[in-house]
Amino acid sequence: LPPPTAPSPPWAPAAIWISNNEKTAPSRVRFLKIQIEKDLAINEEIDKMRLHTTMSLLSGRRDVVVVASVSCIYGLGSPDEYQDMIVSLRPGMIKDREQVLRELVAIQYNRNDMDMGRGTFRVRGDVVEVYPAQGGDYLIRIEFFGDEIDRIAEVEPMTGKIHAVLNHVAIFPASHYVVSMDKIKTACDNIEK
Repeated sequence: LPPPTAPSPPWAPAAIWISNNEKTAPSRVRFLKIQIEKDLAINEEIDKMRLHTTMSLLSGRRDVVVVASVSCIYGLGSPDEYQDMIVSLRPGMIKDREQVLRELVAIQYNRNDMDMGRGTFRVRGDVVEVYPAQGGDYLIRIEFFGDEIDRIAEVEPMTGKIHAVLNHVAIFPASHYVVSMDKIKTACDNIEK
């Protein structure tokens, strides 16, 4: 729609037209043109918010309301598939460190022993530290004793100081586009046919 030609009083509500990469307020309100930068940092923040919202919904919280445009949720994978990929850990659970590392890689976490960021993990002996993809103030530290999970704690990233000892942790996938290995194998078989 073209902007109206007649000026309106300053108290009139602002209407915003959105085109490809710009927002334009109609001239009747006050002509204003702002370029929206396609910035990686903004996309990173949006991704973090989407993952945090998904985590909140799947955690059973009843106080979550989602308001989103179609483009925000377009092309997301299967919610059931996403939920099946959540890594659930408890102290006392029999699961060796290598199995946990494979599960983290399967849900698109990256190993980075030097520079921890969202969606990464590091390994130091029998200790695995995970920076959740949805962000947060603390790392998840998983301590192993042999093939058993000995302790799970939230720790401060800079000091390593324990913030809280946890009885359970659910590590959500680092991306909405996770797919199980079974589905990948089925897709590869179908492609080969």
